[in-house]
Amino acid sequence: MTNLNLNQTITLDFLSSDDPAEIDRGLRETVEGLRLSILTIGLALEKIKSRRMFLELNAKSMTAYIKHISEEKKLKRSSLFNWLYIGEAYTKYKNDLKNAGFSEKDGLSKLPYLDRAMAQGPKDKVLENLKNMDQREFINFARGNTPKEGEKAPFIRSQGNIIYINGRPGITLSNNMGKRILSYFKKILIVACDTLEAGGVIQPVQLRNRKEAKRFGFAAERLKVQMFK
Repeated sequence: MTNLNLNQTITLDFLSSDDPAEIDRGLRETVEGLRLSILTIGLALEKIKSRRMFLELNAKSMTAYIKHISEEKKLKRSSLFNWLYIGEAYTKYKNDLKNAGFSEKDGLSKLPYLDRAMAQGPKDKVLENLKNMDQREFINFARGNTPKEGEKAPFIRSQGNIIYINGRPGITLSNNMGKRILSYFKKILIVACDTLEAGGVIQPVQLRNRKEAKRFGFAAERLKVQMFK
Protein backbone atom coordinates (compact mmCIF):
# COMPACT_ATOMS: atom_id res chain seq x y z
CA MET A 1 0.00 0.00 0.00
CA THR A 2 1.10 3.53 -0.56
CA ASN A 3 2.73 5.49 2.24
CA LEU A 4 1.75 2.91 4.84
CA ASN A 5 3.01 3.78 8.30
CA LEU A 6 2.40 1.00 10.78
CA ASN A 7 4.18 3.01 13.49
CA GLN A 8 1.56 5.77 13.43
CA THR A 9 0.30 6.74 16.89
CA ILE A 10 -3.10 8.17 17.76
CA THR A 11 -3.66 10.97 20.28
CA LEU A 12 -7.07 11.70 21.79
CA ASP A 13 -6.26 15.22 22.94
CA PHE A 14 -8.68 16.59 20.36
CA LEU A 15 -11.62 15.35 22.46
CA SER A 16 -10.98 18.10 25.01
CA SER A 17 -11.09 20.79 22.31
CA ASP A 18 -14.02 23.10 21.53
CA ASP A 19 -12.69 23.83 18.03
CA PRO A 20 -14.83 21.99 15.40
CA ALA A 21 -11.95 21.94 12.93
CA GLU A 22 -9.62 20.34 15.48
CA ILE A 23 -12.22 17.75 16.48
CA ASP A 24 -12.90 16.98 12.82
CA ARG A 25 -9.18 16.58 12.14
CA GLY A 26 -8.75 14.33 15.17
CA LEU A 27 -11.74 12.23 14.16
CA ARG A 28 -10.35 11.73 10.66
CA GLU A 29 -6.92 10.78 12.02
CA THR A 30 -8.56 8.29 14.37
CA VAL A 31 -10.44 6.68 11.45
CA GLU A 32 -7.12 6.33 9.61
CA GLY A 33 -5.60 4.85 12.76
CA LEU A 34 -8.46 2.34 12.97
CA ARG A 35 -7.79 1.18 9.42
CA LEU A 36 -4.10 0.77 10.15
CA SER A 37 -4.89 -1.08 13.37
CA ILE A 38 -7.04 -3.60 11.47
CA LEU A 39 -4.28 -4.14 8.92
CA THR A 40 -1.67 -4.45 11.69
CA ILE A 41 -3.78 -7.10 13.46
CA GLY A 42 -4.25 -8.91 10.16
CA LEU A 43 -0.52 -8.93 9.43
CA ALA A 44 0.21 -10.20 12.93
CA LEU A 45 -2.34 -13.01 12.56
CA GLU A 46 -0.92 -13.89 9.13
CA LYS A 47 2.59 -14.15 10.55
CA ILE A 48 1.44 -16.33 13.45
CA LYS A 49 -0.37 -18.62 11.01
CA SER A 50 2.23 -18.82 8.22
CA ARG A 51 5.08 -19.49 10.63
CA ARG A 52 2.95 -21.77 12.81
CA MET A 53 3.78 -19.65 15.85
CA PHE A 54 0.45 -20.68 17.39
CA LEU A 55 2.15 -23.94 18.42
CA GLU A 56 4.56 -21.96 20.61
CA LEU A 57 1.55 -20.09 22.03
CA ASN A 58 -0.04 -23.31 23.34
CA ALA A 59 -2.62 -23.63 20.56
CA LYS A 60 -3.02 -26.77 18.44
CA SER A 61 -4.16 -24.84 15.38
CA MET A 62 -4.70 -21.31 14.10
CA THR A 63 -8.42 -21.75 14.60
CA ALA A 64 -7.83 -22.66 18.24
CA TYR A 65 -5.57 -19.63 18.66
CA ILE A 66 -8.22 -17.31 17.20
CA LYS A 67 -10.84 -18.88 19.47
CA HIS A 68 -8.63 -18.12 22.47
CA ILE A 69 -8.08 -14.49 21.42
CA SER A 70 -11.80 -14.13 20.71
CA GLU A 71 -12.78 -15.30 24.17
CA GLU A 72 -10.04 -13.36 25.97
CA LYS A 73 -10.64 -10.04 24.19
CA LYS A 74 -14.42 -10.43 23.75
CA LEU A 75 -14.17 -10.18 19.96
CA LYS A 76 -16.19 -11.99 17.34
CA ARG A 77 -14.28 -14.86 15.75
CA SER A 78 -15.62 -13.78 12.37
CA SER A 79 -13.93 -10.39 12.80
CA LEU A 80 -10.60 -12.01 13.66
CA PHE A 81 -10.84 -14.36 10.70
CA ASN A 82 -11.65 -11.43 8.37
CA TRP A 83 -8.63 -9.54 9.69
CA LEU A 84 -6.53 -12.65 9.09
CA TYR A 85 -7.78 -12.80 5.49
CA ILE A 86 -6.88 -9.12 5.08
CA GLY A 87 -3.37 -9.79 6.36
CA GLU A 88 -2.95 -12.80 4.08
CA ALA A 89 -4.17 -10.95 0.99
CA TYR A 90 -1.98 -7.94 1.74
CA THR A 91 1.08 -10.16 2.22
CA LYS A 92 0.43 -12.18 -0.94
CA TYR A 93 -0.36 -9.21 -3.21
CA LYS A 94 1.68 -6.47 -1.53
CA ASN A 95 3.62 -5.46 -4.66
CA ASP A 96 0.54 -5.61 -6.89
CA LEU A 97 -1.44 -3.45 -4.45
CA LYS A 98 1.36 -0.92 -4.28
CA ASN A 99 1.69 -0.73 -8.06
CA ALA A 100 -2.08 -0.29 -8.41
CA GLY A 101 -2.04 2.60 -5.95
CA PHE A 102 -4.39 0.77 -3.56
CA SER A 103 -4.39 2.15 -0.02
CA GLU A 104 -6.25 1.36 3.18
CA LYS A 105 -8.65 4.20 2.28
CA ASP A 106 -9.86 2.14 -0.71
CA GLY A 107 -11.35 -0.50 1.57
CA LEU A 108 -9.46 -3.19 3.47
CA SER A 109 -12.68 -5.22 3.77
CA LYS A 110 -12.44 -6.06 0.04
CA LEU A 111 -9.07 -7.78 0.37
CA PRO A 112 -10.40 -11.18 1.58
CA TYR A 113 -12.13 -11.55 -1.80
CA LEU A 114 -9.07 -10.66 -3.89
CA ASP A 115 -7.89 -14.24 -4.41
CA ARG A 116 -11.29 -15.28 -5.77
CA ALA A 117 -11.54 -12.14 -7.89
CA MET A 118 -8.26 -12.95 -9.65
CA ALA A 119 -10.07 -15.74 -11.49
CA GLN A 120 -12.51 -13.26 -13.03
CA GLY A 121 -10.17 -11.53 -15.47
CA PRO A 122 -6.80 -9.91 -16.14
CA LYS A 123 -4.90 -8.87 -13.02
CA ASP A 124 -4.88 -5.19 -14.00
CA LYS A 125 -8.67 -5.17 -14.37
CA VAL A 126 -9.16 -6.98 -11.06
CA LEU A 127 -6.94 -4.50 -9.23
CA GLU A 128 -8.73 -1.60 -10.91
CA ASN A 129 -12.05 -2.97 -9.68
CA LEU A 130 -10.59 -3.54 -6.22
CA LYS A 131 -9.64 0.11 -6.03
CA ASN A 132 -12.76 1.63 -7.57
CA MET A 133 -15.65 -0.66 -6.60
CA ASP A 134 -17.39 -0.52 -3.24
CA GLN A 135 -17.38 -3.66 -1.12
CA ARG A 136 -20.71 -5.02 -2.34
CA GLU A 137 -19.79 -4.51 -6.00
CA PHE A 138 -16.39 -6.13 -5.56
CA ILE A 139 -17.83 -9.15 -3.73
CA ASN A 140 -20.30 -9.68 -6.56
CA PHE A 141 -17.49 -9.28 -9.09
CA ALA A 142 -15.32 -11.79 -7.21
CA ARG A 143 -18.18 -14.28 -7.24
CA GLY A 144 -18.79 -13.76 -10.94
CA ASN A 145 -22.13 -12.10 -10.23
CA THR A 146 -21.47 -8.75 -11.86
CA PRO A 147 -24.88 -7.01 -12.09
CA LYS A 148 -26.21 -5.87 -15.43
CA GLU A 149 -25.73 -2.23 -16.29
CA GLY A 150 -28.35 -0.12 -14.54
CA GLU A 151 -29.27 -2.93 -12.13
CA LYS A 152 -29.17 -1.95 -8.47
CA ALA A 153 -29.36 -4.05 -5.33
CA PRO A 154 -32.40 -3.34 -3.12
CA PHE A 155 -32.04 -0.78 -0.36
CA ILE A 156 -33.02 -2.28 3.02
CA ARG A 157 -33.91 -0.41 6.19
CA SER A 158 -36.12 -0.95 9.23
CA GLN A 159 -38.40 1.41 11.11
CA GLY A 160 -40.52 0.31 14.03
CA ASN A 161 -41.97 -3.08 13.16
CA ILE A 162 -41.64 -2.63 9.39
CA ILE A 163 -38.80 -3.71 7.08
CA TYR A 164 -38.65 -1.38 4.06
CA ILE A 165 -37.32 -2.57 0.69
CA ASN A 166 -36.47 0.18 -1.81
CA GLY A 167 -38.47 2.64 0.27
CA ARG A 168 -41.64 0.53 0.37
CA PRO A 169 -43.00 -1.61 3.22
CA GLY A 170 -41.85 -5.16 2.54
CA ILE A 171 -42.29 -7.06 5.82
CA THR A 172 -44.50 -6.10 8.74
CA LEU A 173 -44.07 -7.79 12.13
CA SER A 174 -46.90 -7.97 14.61
CA ASN A 175 -46.53 -5.74 17.67
CA ASN A 176 -48.42 -8.36 19.67
CA MET A 177 -45.39 -10.65 19.92
CA GLY A 178 -43.68 -8.42 22.53
CA LYS A 179 -40.61 -6.21 22.32
CA ARG A 180 -38.06 -8.95 22.95
CA ILE A 181 -39.37 -11.35 20.30
CA LEU A 182 -40.02 -8.47 17.89
CA SER A 183 -36.41 -7.33 18.26
CA TYR A 184 -35.19 -10.91 17.76
CA PHE A 185 -37.07 -11.40 14.48
CA LYS A 186 -36.10 -7.94 13.23
CA LYS A 187 -32.43 -8.80 13.66
CA ILE A 188 -32.92 -12.08 11.77
CA LEU A 189 -34.70 -10.35 8.89
CA ILE A 190 -32.16 -7.53 8.66
CA VAL A 191 -29.23 -9.97 8.56
CA ALA A 192 -31.07 -12.01 5.90
CA CYS A 193 -31.79 -8.91 3.81
CA ASP A 194 -28.20 -7.67 4.12
CA THR A 195 -26.94 -11.08 3.00
CA LEU A 196 -29.18 -11.12 -0.07
CA GLU A 197 -28.35 -7.50 -0.82
CA ALA A 198 -24.64 -8.38 -0.88
CA GLY A 199 -25.27 -11.26 -3.27
CA GLY A 200 -24.87 -13.91 -0.57
CA VAL A 201 -26.72 -17.14 0.09
CA ILE A 202 -28.76 -18.00 3.19
CA GLN A 203 -28.41 -21.54 4.50
CA PRO A 204 -30.83 -22.35 7.35
CA VAL A 205 -29.50 -24.76 9.98
CA GLN A 206 -31.64 -26.27 12.74
CA LEU A 207 -29.84 -26.68 16.08
CA ARG A 208 -31.30 -27.98 19.30
CA ASN A 209 -29.81 -25.55 21.82
CA ARG A 210 -27.28 -22.77 22.42
CA LYS A 211 -24.52 -25.26 23.20
CA GLU A 212 -24.95 -26.85 19.78
CA ALA A 213 -25.11 -23.38 18.19
CA LYS A 214 -21.79 -22.44 19.78
CA ARG A 215 -20.11 -25.63 18.57
CA PHE A 216 -21.59 -25.18 15.10
CA GLY A 217 -20.40 -21.57 14.93
CA PHE A 218 -16.86 -22.66 15.77
CA ALA A 219 -16.92 -25.38 13.09
CA ALA A 220 -18.47 -23.00 10.54
CA GLU A 221 -15.72 -20.41 11.03
CA ARG A 222 -13.10 -23.11 10.56
CA LEU A 223 -14.80 -24.26 7.34
CA LYS A 224 -14.90 -20.67 6.05
CA VAL A 225 -11.14 -20.46 6.51
CA GLN A 226 -10.70 -23.59 4.39
CA MET A 227 -13.11 -22.33 1.72
CA PHE A 228 -11.10 -19.15 1.22
CA LYS A 229 -8.02 -21.19 0.32
